Amino acid sequence: MTPPQPASPDTKRPSGRERRQWDRAKAEWPVMLQLEDGAHEAKIRDVSRGGVCFFLDRPVPEMTVLQMDFELPVASGVRRIRGQGVVVRCERISQALDHYEIAVFTQEMAEPDRDTIETYVKARPEGQEV
Repeated sequence: MTPPQPASPDTKRPSGRERRQWDRAKAEWPVMLQLEDGAHEAKIRDVSRGGVCFFLDRPVPEMTVLQMDFELPVASGVRRIRGQGVVVRCERISQALDHYEIAVFTQEMAEPDRDTIETYVKARPEGQEV
């Protein structure tokens, strides 16, 4: 059997939006996070069936597991969404601000909550915020 060959330098890996499995919708809602040192409030930047990106005033190391709890606007009012995820990215917004953009991959979330998020995302024209 021939060993696998390395990818050609000309082969491009998908980046950004092309890598995403699920569409996202921009958002501006509070999210409560439960970290080892207690509860923290952050602001959601965007949501998808598979993850949440938010802004927080402190860094959270990659691979940190955290609990999330937020209210998602739906046609009948709001629905509380809860889940557990792992930090997959944490980037400082700028040198002048002590705020971070943190991306979380949701590992544990009730399927009805994921479905609600997906319905919300599909109802938003790209770039529209709520």
